[in-house]
Amino acid sequence: MRRIVAEDLDWSLATVSSLSNLSLQCIVNNFEERPIYEELTSSEKDFIQNRVSLSLPLHFAANVFPDGVYWKRCCITEPKTVLDMVTLCKDHIKKLNIAQLLPPIKEPQTEDEEQASELTLANEDDKSGMDHFDFRILLDKLTNLEELHLVYKVKSCGMNFEWSMFEMTNRDCESLAKALKSCKTLKLFRLHLSHLEDKKCRLLVKYLLDHPSLRTLDFSHNVIGDSGARAIGKLLTKSKLEILNLYDNNIGGPGAKAIAHALSKNTTLVSLNLCLNRLKDEGGQAICKALLNNKTLLHLQLGANGVTWLTALSLSSMLAQNNTLKSINLSCNALGEVGGNALEEAMSHNTSVTECNIHLTDIEERRVSVINQMVWNNQFRKQETNPREKNTENAN
Repeated sequence: MRRIVAEDLDWSLATVSSLSNLSLQCIVNNFEERPIYEELTSSEKDFIQNRVSLSLPLHFAANVFPDGVYWKRCCITEPKTVLDMVTLCKDHIKKLNIAQLLPPIKEPQTEDEEQASELTLANEDDKSGMDHFDFRILLDKLTNLEELHLVYKVKSCGMNFEWSMFEMTNRDCESLAKALKSCKTLKLFRLHLSHLEDKKCRLLVKYLLDHPSLRTLDFSHNVIGDSGARAIGKLLTKSKLEILNLYDNNIGGPGAKAIAHALSKNTTLVSLNLCLNRLKDEGGQAICKALLNNKTLLHLQLGANGVTWLTALSLSSMLAQNNTLKSINLSCNALGEVGGNALEEAMSHNTSVTECNIHLTDIEERRVSVINQMVWNNQFRKQETNPREKNTENAN
């Protein structure tokens, strides 16, 4: 028998590329001269986008790749390169979603520098050199931007963990606030999971008070307390907000009272989410009483706020007079038998509420079933009255 011994001991048949991959690589190598793309399968298109040169002229790439991995690869680059590209496509960017922000990498310090930094640390205020991107140099160029989603955090920090990687600095907040004020077309601003506390919240709100187009504000999953909530209450009295999401913060009774005071005079807000805060009955009752004078709010969420039957009584009194509210979330609150009885009585006279979440509220199952049946009856009446709206919901 004869056998062949390979000189390369690591060689195996598995290292040989398939003919199809070799052909695709040939397309990649000559893509600018002969862009074969539309006739390929989805997996072959991904192969091309993952390997084609990022130095393709923008006017060429924009006509070939409408979306996909290629543009994601382009964004993983230096800020200056991104800004140069923004100048060319600024009129078409309406939504910006930034899932993480990497702070500058700290350079290793010498022993003398470490000793000097220890001596001056007590006198410095937010001078750590860990600031993130300055959005003023970007948002000024995006003249048609309508949505901005931001998260100040690092997804995979590894052994370099520092708390500053999961929150904005004071300078970050100030530069962002000024950038938001200059972005006159912005309709939706979402800043979550960024350890936004009262001081920074007040600063952002200060620059948003007179914003001409902002309609949705999402500060969910932060640490906003009563002081920040009072600033947001002031925003409700001056802005034209339609959706306010403060889910999962540290807002207590005093902060909720400030929001309630603004809500009693507000004529634009249609959705308010205060779930997973610390309103207690002081805040819950204040919100419910405010809705006696409010005729625009459609959706109210007060789940997991430590409210009891006292808030349920206030809500029931409000529902007897308010025929605007459509959905209520009271889940994960200890409403008990008294609260359930009050809600049942109120829903027997209310015809507007078509959604009512009372899961895990210590209300007995029989009463929950009765309340749910009343809600379903309201849904049915609404669909019968507005068949066009029913068809729209089915289409969605």
